[in-house]
Amino acid sequence: MKLDSLPVSIPETASQLPVKENTDHPHHKKRESALMVFGTTFVTIFLAEIGDKTQLSTLLMSAESHAPWVVFLGSGTALVTTSLLGVLLGGFIASKLSPKTVEKSAGVMLLLISVMLFWDVFVG
Repeated sequence: MKLDSLPVSIPETASQLPVKENTDHPHHKKRESALMVFGTTFVTIFLAEIGDKTQLSTLLMSAESHAPWVVFLGSGTALVTTSLLGVLLGGFIASKLSPKTVEKSAGVMLLLISVMLFWDVFVG
């Protein structure tokens, strides 16, 4: 028996046809994009905040106050507020400047902060 002579099953109705998920639909791309932005933001901020001054301050305040949940609520509210300010300011800047200008400006600012941190570690 030859391989090309095997019987082929042909579906009789459209309901038997295999259904492929439509990934070209704008709603699907928007949801995927939103999930990607959320995940990237969460991981970036989470990793940036581990062991920073804010976390150490929160740890010390919690130990000194003996009210860890109150410290948690205070520090969580402060982080949400500063994040809200960043989002609002970022939205305003994005509406006034091109994405390339914002990207280049952010890169220059991060480089400047890095140079200042290295200067502080090695010189100061």
